Amino acid sequence: MIFGGFSTTSTTHPLPAGAVLLAAGSTAWQLGGGPAVVRAAAGGHRRILVLGPCGAGAFELSLPADTAPPADVTWRWPGAYTVIEETAATVVVHTDPAAARPVYATAWGGGWAWSTSARLLASLAGAGIDTERLACAVFAPSVPALAAGRTFFDGVQQLPPGSQVELPAHGGGLRITTAWRPDPVPGRLPDVRLHDALAASVGLRTASPGLSSDLSGGLDSTSVTVLAATALPAGRRLNAVTVHPDGDVGGADLHHARLAAARHPHRIAHHLLPLTDRHLPYSRITDIAVTDEPAPSTLTHARLTGQLEWMRDELGTRTHLTGDGGDSILFQPPIHLADLIRHRHLRRAVSEAFGWARLRHTPVGPLLRDAARTARTTRRQALTDLTRAIGAPGRDDHGKVAWFPLLPFPDWAEPGARNLLTAAAKRAATMPDPLPGLDFAVRAGVDEIREVARTAAAAAELAAAVGVELHNPFLDPLVVDAVLTTPLQRRPPLHAYKPHLARAMTGLLPPETAARTTKGSFDADHYTGLRTNQGDLAALADGYLAALGLLHPGRLRQHLARAAAGLPMPLATLEQALMAEAWLTAHHRNPAPAWSAAPARSEPRA
Repeated sequence: MIFGGFSTTSTTHPLPAGAVLLAAGSTAWQLGGGPAVVRAAAGGHRRILVLGPCGAGAFELSLPADTAPPADVTWRWPGAYTVIEETAATVVVHTDPAAARPVYATAWGGGWAWSTSARLLASLAGAGIDTERLACAVFAPSVPALAAGRTFFDGVQQLPPGSQVELPAHGGGLRITTAWRPDPVPGRLPDVRLHDALAASVGLRTASPGLSSDLSGGLDSTSVTVLAATALPAGRRLNAVTVHPDGDVGGADLHHARLAAARHPHRIAHHLLPLTDRHLPYSRITDIAVTDEPAPSTLTHARLTGQLEWMRDELGTRTHLTGDGGDSILFQPPIHLADLIRHRHLRRAVSEAFGWARLRHTPVGPLLRDAARTARTTRRQALTDLTRAIGAPGRDDHGKVAWFPLLPFPDWAEPGARNLLTAAAKRAATMPDPLPGLDFAVRAGVDEIREVARTAAAAAELAAAVGVELHNPFLDPLVVDAVLTTPLQRRPPLHAYKPHLARAMTGLLPPETAARTTKGSFDADHYTGLRTNQGDLAALADGYLAALGLLHPGRLRQHLARAAAGLPMPLATLEQALMAEAWLTAHHRNPAPAWSAAPARSEPRA
């Protein structure tokens, strides 16, 4: 489902092909199915639209729109939704704090056009690809701050999450008010808040038709599955799906999935899906559906679409739940050690540093030195330092305590890519922080969660292409707010494995699963997929990224060959490049979304 609209003085506006207006006199439109609630004030001077799944009750949604929505409207209830406020003079977009439902805007017709699809707006404005944004995605994916607000299309911007954004009908700059700040909330135990928020978010989806859920055996998907199954009316069973290597039914993940299903036999119908060679990573990655941006599941496209199509055809799945996002909101980032030092919790800082060092098999001394140095460094200072460090050969910040840990800069990158990254870093260093004064770990967590949630929306587009709605309850703003507002004293240790979730699910998960401290991996499949598809992947080296001057095709093919041979090397930037190339291929292969030649008419704006 895609929504959009206009804020201009014009009385006529185009519509995307197949879209319908949401209300008479409104400029807002909807393309595809999905929940949308429209409330109008007496006399029609104000209209409130709630777009996307929202857990507000019938009473709240039936209230007239005589006053503006409350500041916390986009995280007051479970769900991932946007609130639009239309008046005669302007449109105000209330964005969700997690960017679980990203909203975009571009200048149009002397005012503004907005939509939940960046690509649709790019088609309307005739916008091309933003090469700098591509460079940031490929070579610096661990630093979302470099591309804050930019989309992959020139002139199309993402509206700031957790904000009230006014789009003046008469033109002019956006008027942005930050509405959400994850300041510490004392009182209730963090595991209780997490349980209540996650249960509400999962419960909201249980009314959806054709419901199914991932059941990987890990804490995140198992929690979502059990909460959904126990929320269903008596007599209904949840279809829960576990994928596993073909011929291997003895893995730890499958063992834990079976434990969960056996604990709730009248609530969960457990299904196994064996993965064969046709599901290997890197298979047919350019066959993906077109999306707003490169989706993280691009490289596992064959597995994702194979699973979704199988569930759709065999189980009748129309709505599917995942545990995606759990890692991002539940694990503490290493910069948490700097917070402990800043707040003089020195004994705890040393204890957690030793725990982290043991876990990663690294010396504790450098870890504590990094933490002490970072504790004295502001976010703005770190961005300024980045302008000199980004693109430096040989640097690898993996596992270090830093504001913006950098990935190794590959030798197949062209000098032009480094120049674009430096320009992006300089711009980011001059931008004011909309969330100043937060603890470092919370501020870094906001960046990561928003990056994960926004790219998860692209994965949902891939799922929608095969007729399945994908939902990630861990990324609901209500859940994100419950976790990020936990006071420092109650945040879990850096080296702990999701203790708040384990306690939140007490009595619901098998004790053995709640006590898990590891999760299975498909790394071996990745290397097999690289070897199997090396020829097809090597052919992408001479593609769009090379034409844009971002990479050297020959050196990229050499790097790919070494990776396929199993030589130890970082794969992150290689995978980012393949994802971007596959996305560009799909984008250029598919025609730009069409807009109606006959404009839709709305009421005039004063």
